[in-house]
Amino acid sequence: MIYQPAEDSYLLSKEVKKHLTKPKYKDKSISILDMGSGSGIQAQTCKDLGFENLLAVDINPEAIKPLKEKGFKTIKSNLFSNINKNNKFDLIIFNPPYLPLDKREPKDSQTNTTAGKKGYEIIIKFLKQAKKHLNKNGRILLLFSSLSQPKILLAKAKGLDFRTKLLNKENLFFEELFVSELSLSELSSSE
Repeated sequence: MIYQPAEDSYLLSKEVKKHLTKPKYKDKSISILDMGSGSGIQAQTCKDLGFENLLAVDINPEAIKPLKEKGFKTIKSNLFSNINKNNKFDLIIFNPPYLPLDKREPKDSQTNTTAGKKGYEIIIKFLKQAKKHLNKNGRILLLFSSLSQPKILLAKAKGLDFRTKLLNKENLFFEELFVSELSLSELSSSE
């Protein structure tokens, strides 16, 4: 089952568009990674804005073929496991699974929705791995939910030397969605 665009996808897409139309992104050759691409909505947003140096990644083998058919360079990967360790990106976009485990949910849809027991474990694993794949002035656009325990998530991101900036939020009847921009701090935790 491929994750189909919903409120979270559209909110992130709106922020991707705002981000990539800033003057600092005049250079359309920047390297972009769409992690957990799913249906490809974020990759398509980038492509529609003229950005072609784009890699779409998804863990779901069902998502790979349609992404390739849309013309995207695509890799099947569990986060960064199949991405060359030397690949670095100027922008990484991630609409991750962000819900806590619900044992009543069918197993086949948990890959798209469940981030772990607490709702943030996959996001933290992503951030730990993303540090090595982010260019010096690179940015991450990350979507998460009020159900992802944002205070814990943001504290863990800070502990990994990320600065965070809230870009947008949207209230839904059962949760609040957030889009944050993350960048690596100038000082590493070893200083």
